[in-house]
Amino acid sequence: MEVSRRKFLGSSAAAVVVAGTMAKGKVFGANDRIAVATMGIHGQGGSHLKQFLGQEDAQVVALCDVDSRVLEGRVKQAAEAQGGAAPKGYVDIRDMVADDAIDAISIATPNHWHTLGAVWACQAGKHVYVEKPLSHSVWEGRQLVAAAQKYNRVVQHGTQSRSNPNIMRDMKLMHEGFIGDIVMSRGVVYKNGNRYAIGHGQPAAPPEYLEWNLWQGPAEESDYLAKEDGGGLFVHYNWHWFWRYGNGEIGNQGVHEMDLACWAINKGLPVKVYSSGGRYAWDDDAETPNTQSSTFTYADGTMLEFEVRNLGSFAEADAGSCTNSAFGTKGYWVRGKGFFTYKNEPIKVDEPEPESAGHIGNFLKAIRSGKPEDNQAPAEAGHIACAHIHLANTAYRLGQSLEFDPEKQRFVGEGHRKANKMLKRRYREPFSVPEIA
Repeated sequence: MEVSRRKFLGSSAAAVVVAGTMAKGKVFGANDRIAVATMGIHGQGGSHLKQFLGQEDAQVVALCDVDSRVLEGRVKQAAEAQGGAAPKGYVDIRDMVADDAIDAISIATPNHWHTLGAVWACQAGKHVYVEKPLSHSVWEGRQLVAAAQKYNRVVQHGTQSRSNPNIMRDMKLMHEGFIGDIVMSRGVVYKNGNRYAIGHGQPAAPPEYLEWNLWQGPAEESDYLAKEDGGGLFVHYNWHWFWRYGNGEIGNQGVHEMDLACWAINKGLPVKVYSSGGRYAWDDDAETPNTQSSTFTYADGTMLEFEVRNLGSFAEADAGSCTNSAFGTKGYWVRGKGFFTYKNEPIKVDEPEPESAGHIGNFLKAIRSGKPEDNQAPAEAGHIACAHIHLANTAYRLGQSLEFDPEKQRFVGEGHRKANKMLKRRYREPFSVPEIA
């Protein structure tokens, strides 16, 4: 049964219609190629495309982008790489998810589209590779976790370090007590490349090649803003620095380090969060902080620290401008550097690193096997990392320390009413994330 776009637009009825068409677990033979599609193909989506084109057991059959120039170029790129086999080009994700020829969809749009695109894909029976952060709010993350479970789809988060053999081994050792009980985890993002003052914008007619209504999708209606140089203020990258589309640096590069920090301490969601900072030095229209420090406390008293700085890039522990560390009762760990005693003596590791096919390769492997353990970055883990980001941003925007109930995933205590209103956005129809959880 083919799902038409008209049926898919039927909101609550769409879930029933699409769920009824979902494959109950397609079995791929040794020579079968997984038919993949990518939504949002300008920046990171271009990387997705390149990686899928390099996989022998996959074929790119469709591409989707609201920028006709980008779409045309990527279709041509894929056709040349596939010996003339051109993927279908779609402007509207609703048309693409209704394509029965597609087995899996990767999503690399701006953040505000991640969950909606992923949930729609799950409902249509597609497996999903969704870029970080997998959600724009805590509530959205819960819906995507529920969708992956309800529709029995592989949903893999785009936190590529989860497929890094060295990190996979080190995390396993820490969880087994290699440096004792982990009492604190830390992540830092000191990055200034492509992070400068973005200037100011004025309302203008969107360019003809851009479907501005579709680009906004779930976000509240806004004017297209153009800069003096003729470029757009939001499109294609600086949307990161506006709350209605992005989540700031902590929700940009920060997701990678936050995911590792959460993975290391392995305590789920926190009970307290505090975050402070500001947008210093720059005179521009952006809203999110370029300097931010956040602290999370867990039910057992352990903690996670996270720091963002865009004004300068500074290497920490000789590990680069973006890194992680974890501190146990018997020693500490620095990403890429290994384990150390508190006398700064290296701790020898004899355990070999596990095999890994890389993040895209592991995604395809998980689809083929149907085994949950083959998904190195499941939606549940992604939601925990992204929820930390959203909690920190809420505390920052309200300017106060907040208490959180990890089980109910709601704020409690003083200030909880205002904070709970920020757990979910107001959606612009017909681009509402379905309630599943």
